[in-house]
Amino acid sequence: MAQPLLYNFDSLLITGVLFLLIIVMNELGFHIGRFVQHTTDSEVKTLTGSIQGSILGLLALLLGFTFSMSMQRFDGRSEALIAEANAIGTASLRVQLLPEEFRAEANALLASYVDMRIGIGKIDLSHAAERNSYNRDIAALQGKLWGLAVAATNTDPRPVTSGAFVNSLNEMIDSQGKRNALQQMRVPEVVLWLLFVVFIASGGMLGYSSGLSGKRVVAPTVMVSFLIAMIVFIIIDLDRPKRGLIKVDQSSLLSLQEAVPKSEAAEGAGVESY
Repeated sequence: MAQPLLYNFDSLLITGVLFLLIIVMNELGFHIGRFVQHTTDSEVKTLTGSIQGSILGLLALLLGFTFSMSMQRFDGRSEALIAEANAIGTASLRVQLLPEEFRAEANALLASYVDMRIGIGKIDLSHAAERNSYNRDIAALQGKLWGLAVAATNTDPRPVTSGAFVNSLNEMIDSQGKRNALQQMRVPEVVLWLLFVVFIASGGMLGYSSGLSGKRVVAPTVMVSFLIAMIVFIIIDLDRPKRGLIKVDQSSLLSLQEAVPKSEAAEGAGVESY
């Protein structure tokens, strides 16, 4: 799946360039305001102040709206990971309900599955080839687990034994699909571009208003621009699964590495550990 244009650039770089553009636009607006200061009457200056307040209000609205969108998506990815870890854990526990001859192989396959889900969770979404390789291996493991479940059901068709394992395995596969889908759900790039445009326009309007008044307010303008740029950075970073500084905690999956039997089962079943 093709990634949006902004996803190809580091979030710190985007924020830094955005902040510099704000400062440049503020300076440009100030000089334009100074140039037309003596030909602008008081009514126009008052109207300019009202327009400035409206743009800043629009910026605040967009910041709140976009932050909420990115936070919801981050929370969704976190909840999906926990749900997947719980589904894998349930499947691991229900292995004990299978006929004895299937348990070692099932444990080995689940142990390898956990390792691969942790491994792919560390790979940037932009590394398509590496992720596709992992996904093929994961799909192959799911096929082996499903084949094992079918064989176990043929041996023991009772719903409270093999049937319970089949249900948990189905839930595990569904949770993996849901988590993959949520990783592709991000704030629409057009919303981010609109936020950037309004941010830059507000910087220019602040400078223009200062130019009309003939008084430069450097420190407050720079401080406000910096703080807003930091909020934009958080929005972008939250919206970048496996890419930014803020990442979904994988401790739920990591704890399964100790909970799911691995070494002896893997040796007995001949399953490769990833």
